[in-house]
Amino acid sequence: MGISKLDAVDRKILAELQNDGRITNVDLAGKVGISAPPCLRRVRTLEEKGFINGYHAEVNSRDLGFEVQVFAMVGLHSQAETDLASFEVQCMNWPLVRECHMLNGEIDFILKCVAPDLSTFQSFLTGHLTSAENVASVKTSLVIRCAKDEPGVPFDILEERLLKDS
Repeated sequence: MGISKLDAVDRKILAELQNDGRITNVDLAGKVGISAPPCLRRVRTLEEKGFINGYHAEVNSRDLGFEVQVFAMVGLHSQAETDLASFEVQCMNWPLVRECHMLNGEIDFILKCVAPDLSTFQSFLTGHLTSAENVASVKTSLVIRCAKDEPGVPFDILEERLLKDS
């Protein structure tokens, strides 16, 4: 089910849930202009089709004691698919790695890491990341502050594009 298969109501549902994942089905139905039973059916279909991957609370990592946030740019010796997949599995098993993205270009992966303090991150860096099999290089950048961290997608841009294409 591609984006072309979503109608305006489905897109409104996704936009509302992206803004507030705790909204009740009745309130959601009211906001998108349909009754509650078909709204719930649509949400379940969107979940089944993979447009909704899950629901979670957005927590404040610094307030929870994770004072350090680092982006690590990782270069690998080999970019064979099995080696790339192996590195991704390692990343999934490292709790400090919160995001792992494979890139095109000089850097093979960028990792978003959080740690309670610099020494914890340093231990992870030297004890796990730089010593991991197939890792050729690691460059790190410590986050000073975050000016924008907006999850999801900009539905207004999508709607503009769909209007332009119709």
